Amino acid sequence: QVQLVESGGGLVQPGGSLRLSCAASESIKSIDIMGWYRQAPGKQREAVATITSVGYPNYAESVKGRFTISRDTAKNTVSLEMTRLTPEDTAVYFCTSYFGGWHWGQGTQVTVSA
Repeated sequence: QVQLVESGGGLVQPGGSLRLSCAASESIKSIDIMGWYRQAPGKQREAVATITSVGYPNYAESVKGRFTISRDTAKNTVSLEMTRLTPEDTAVYFCTSYFGGWHWGQGTQVTVSA
């Protein structure tokens, strides 16, 4: 079972940027889907961005034009570049993968506040 470890979260001011990274414990070349979800306090977990094994991305409407997902099969990582952050982006961000079932990382906190 693949292990996923997120990094890159933190505190950022509104309008700022952050880059999240997710390191997988094994090759991601054959993993069907990898992506990022987030969960804000009192809210359900929601999809932020996903990317297929051939590099096709999909984004939530709320982050289109601001977030960019990418995968590096040489490094077995998936990254999420987040720009123009707003307080509504504050949440715990989880890396996920799908290959015969969903796998999740432990999450990394992103806080957008002045």
